[in-house]
Amino acid sequence: MAVPRRGEGVLRRKPIEHVEETEEGAGPGLARSLGLWQLTAIGVGGIIGAGIFTLAGTVANGTAGPAVLLSFLIAGVASACAALSYAEFAGLIPKAGSAYTYGYAVLGELAGWFIGWDLLLEYTAIVAVVAIGVSGYFGFLVEQTGAELPAWALGAPGTGAGHRMDLFAAVLCLLIAWLLNRGIRSAARFETVVVVLKVLVVLLVIGVGVFHIDTANYHPFFPYGVSGAFTGAATVFFAVFGYDAMSTAAEESKDARRHMPRAILYSLAIAMVLYVAACLVLTGMQDYRDIDQESGFSTAFASVGLDGLANVIAVGAIIGILTVMFTFMLGVTRVFYSMSRDGLLPKWFAATHPTRHVPTRVTWIVGAASAGIAGFLPIGEAAELTNIGILLAFVVVCVAVIVLRYRRPDLPRTFRTPGMPVVPALGVVFSLWLITFLRWETWVRFAVWFAVGMVVYFGYSYRRSELADRPPE
Repeated sequence: MAVPRRGEGVLRRKPIEHVEETEEGAGPGLARSLGLWQLTAIGVGGIIGAGIFTLAGTVANGTAGPAVLLSFLIAGVASACAALSYAEFAGLIPKAGSAYTYGYAVLGELAGWFIGWDLLLEYTAIVAVVAIGVSGYFGFLVEQTGAELPAWALGAPGTGAGHRMDLFAAVLCLLIAWLLNRGIRSAARFETVVVVLKVLVVLLVIGVGVFHIDTANYHPFFPYGVSGAFTGAATVFFAVFGYDAMSTAAEESKDARRHMPRAILYSLAIAMVLYVAACLVLTGMQDYRDIDQESGFSTAFASVGLDGLANVIAVGAIIGILTVMFTFMLGVTRVFYSMSRDGLLPKWFAATHPTRHVPTRVTWIVGAASAGIAGFLPIGEAAELTNIGILLAFVVVCVAVIVLRYRRPDLPRTFRTPGMPVVPALGVVFSLWLITFLRWETWVRFAVWFAVGMVVYFGYSYRRSELADRPPE
């Protein structure tokens, strides 16, 4: 096996067969306690949430109309191509870090850094977006009781009269950070129970709502044109890829090589079936122009006289969306932990709790950062901030799986991406295509974050990397 040389510079790669070496000398490390169905629950928890309870209404009302159904299907197809690539890597390199680790091992350190730095922002922003979505349903419940909250605490600046911050969303981010710091075993149990409750609420929505569909609401199906459906797909894309954040927990899985690929595919399949059915019900129950952008299903059921069920849905949405926050905060903390353990960020961040075996320092940092975004940014701006980086990460993973299949066909794989290289190539094409529908402001924010990342990499990470200390073979 070739050992990375100093001369390889930014292209030095982490040897796949010796990826386990990264755990040596890293302290107590992470605890392996997750089984197949706990992993699947984390994946479903990450995918189903704000997409159904918040973004479906947001996109239907202002971007796609009834064609929001196609927005989810387009995003789902693109996501499935990438999911198959993730599944192959998850069985081959079952380590914390997911796309960051895959890119580092196949395409080199700079590519790995690019993905990791990218995901630190994207996952943190997703946690914030979901918290804002929960806050919308919380506000709906408060209104139903006749109580009034102070205007300054009801939303980010510019979202309403007197709004100064979304207090509930910010506090919720900190509560999820506290839960994750209790230990992965107890946190995963909570996640599994809540995911079951969430799926039951979604099935209730579909089962009751189907009897209140007015087919006239489906016309016109493309009120904003066909391009509106594609623009909507770029916006809702982050709602169909929670499996990638789940794959960052590979080091906490009991049998990651077998369970991770299955959990990825199971979670995406379950989520897409529920998304399609839910979108049909939402746009069939209410004219797309009347759908509330923050608590779509609750207001839709209230509009047909089912106020009691609307309250149940609001409670279910609040509980269910918590699982999305859990999955993505878990993801960003494990990427943060892996980058620090590899020396690309200060080792101080890689410290784990001596008995709970979780990276407590990075968890609180991420909790505070997501709370800041949730408290002071509108949901639309925060949502678009999440998508460009995830799409680029998908591009890198799909390219990497093709490269590695031809470079190292001898490696033992517990799952092999079908249709090689066509399927991953489609993942690349779909992802790049969806990127073109994002607004220019999103590109500017991403460019600024990328520039900061390059300064950090060449100013610190390049010299401090674990691979920089390896002698020539």
